[in-house]
Amino acid sequence: MSQYIQNKPGAWHGEPRPLFLAPMAGVSDLPFRLLAKDCGADVTITEFTNSTALTREAAASWRKMESDEREVPFIPQIFGGDLNDMATAATMLEASADIIDLNFGCPAPKVTKICAGAALMGEPDTLVDMVEEIVQSVSIPITAKMRLGTGGQANNATEICRRLEDVGAQRLCIHGRTLKQRYQGNANWSAIEEAVNAVEIPVVANGDIVDAESAAACLNRTAASGLMVGRGAIGRPSVFADIKVGLGWMDEQDLPWVKADEDWFDRNEQQQQFKTRQWCWDKYIEYAQQTIGIQPRWMQRHAVAFTKGLPGSKKVRTIMHTQPTPELMAAEISRFLGDGASV
Repeated sequence: MSQYIQNKPGAWHGEPRPLFLAPMAGVSDLPFRLLAKDCGADVTITEFTNSTALTREAAASWRKMESDEREVPFIPQIFGGDLNDMATAATMLEASADIIDLNFGCPAPKVTKICAGAALMGEPDTLVDMVEEIVQSVSIPITAKMRLGTGGQANNATEICRRLEDVGAQRLCIHGRTLKQRYQGNANWSAIEEAVNAVEIPVVANGDIVDAESAAACLNRTAASGLMVGRGAIGRPSVFADIKVGLGWMDEQDLPWVKADEDWFDRNEQQQQFKTRQWCWDKYIEYAQQTIGIQPRWMQRHAVAFTKGLPGSKKVRTIMHTQPTPELMAAEISRFLGDGASV
């Protein structure tokens, strides 16, 4: 077992378990992953990236594979429908990665139409053969993220988990929905619990984990080895800290945005939301400048997400279209959030 993968625990009794930032296209860029670490995420994973594009040395795809010494462990995630390309991409990543994660959970049509992502849940023999080939091709741990099944037939996640354990996968993550469901309906934690009980390797639960209450409910139900947060972290990476504070795993006074604000405990709830997001936004921009540079399209997506739901957030789109440079835009977003913390 890798130093970065814990042994499977038993029933949950309130003790800390790892929190994972899900790999999300257009969200999980390097600056955001570093920010999520500061906000309490224990493990981060890159955006899922096409293995065929990597084998062809596509610059845009390799840009998603960039990391930083502060991101430990470094876990790139790849997807694809071709076994040879998946194995080749894994060998190309081996020197820089601590773990390689395989995507069998993405429901996006552009992925499933090439029989990749969650579509491979409908081709279990191909999926298992792919994992076995990759495990035999590299010397670092291989993990995988999947869904419950395709939704067009009986769920097969538990059986696939058993088979992936047999061929050497070291950790699995299950999103508690089918391919057909995409992101509709409620995540089926009972089905995740079944898989947890069926294997001896750790299984991480994903789906509908958005706060401390849902995190506790999921751990109580599934006894999962950790929790993965996806959509709940978009624009709100502080969700990891919210979970840890809410479950008693850390103290509110130790949160970085609280330590940086001497007036924190005198602010009302809305002001605290603005201040938290301002700290997160400023840190995101700082990490972008230190690593990949400010990428305007990525920054605009994050600007919308970081301000969503806040009073006056519609002003953000105006701000984005009136600033002549990305740096000025970033400063204006920070100003907007700072002003909101003072109202």
